[in-house]
Amino acid sequence: MPGWAYCQTKKLFTMKVTVVGAGNVGATCADVLAYREVANEIVLVDIKEGLAEGKALDIWQKAPIDLYDSRTIGSTNDYSKTANSDVVVITSGLPRKPGMSRDDLIGTNAGIVKSVTENIIKYSPDAIIIVVSNPLDVMTYQAHLTSKLPRTRVFGMAGILDTARYRAFLAEALNISPKDIQAMLLGGHGDTMVPLPRYTTVAGIPVTELIDRDKLNAILERTKVGGGELVKLMGTSAWYAPGSATAQMVEAIVKDQRRVFPVCVKLEGEYGIKDCYLGVPVILGKNGIEKIIELDLNAEERALLEASRKHVREVMDVLDKLG
Repeated sequence: MPGWAYCQTKKLFTMKVTVVGAGNVGATCADVLAYREVANEIVLVDIKEGLAEGKALDIWQKAPIDLYDSRTIGSTNDYSKTANSDVVVITSGLPRKPGMSRDDLIGTNAGIVKSVTENIIKYSPDAIIIVVSNPLDVMTYQAHLTSKLPRTRVFGMAGILDTARYRAFLAEALNISPKDIQAMLLGGHGDTMVPLPRYTTVAGIPVTELIDRDKLNAILERTKVGGGELVKLMGTSAWYAPGSATAQMVEAIVKDQRRVFPVCVKLEGEYGIKDCYLGVPVILGKNGIEKIIELDLNAEERALLEASRKHVREVMDVLDKLG
């Protein structure tokens, strides 16, 4: 019977996802993963006693209300519970405070990400790792160095969040549904990101036909400092959109959706750039990054991407000096 066969197949299809860091971003990510039933088992890990266990229990107690079967399990720094994870998300580290740039976090968060990555590899050597900790591009570098995994299996979440902010601002300005807006951006996660109006459409219509240049430029500038705007308002980093953006990446991998997303990855000649971690469009599927997509950039876009590369490379050099 087809129904029975489907149920049997579904039962056999087991996936395990670990989220390291049960703070606002990590807990939001775990909650979205559970609600969307992306994995059978979702493990939350945190260094603070009881925090991961409490949040995992709270998410599980929501299951009868929101009608999902994903089990959430918490652990205080016991990585043995994460063993054989298919995907691991790293959100650990200090969040930004008002007046801080992402780069101010490098010294502290690099040590945290290094330690977390070592524990991940110990118990889940075949996992795909998604880095969310800031400064994002350089923490992806740290995790990649520590894990020694191929670049297609260690990468960072930034572009989905940045394009979401860009699309949300456009939807507000045009008074339309954000569902109909498609966008792309490149570069580092920060003020040097490179939004691409040429690749921004509304239901297939170039956005430049729907909004004047001055308004669009204002939205582009707001997008670049979108994270900082929220830090000023709340006194700490955002979490709803970052957590959901990360969960979307996990889902694309677990379900082999082959989604096209901007993702932070080590470039090895693409866009004429080597040995630098930058956001570029990729196809995301069961093997992690299935393909890096190279866009045909114009001279202005290439210049902006080079400026972004220089900034990220400078911060990577700071990490190298820290040893």
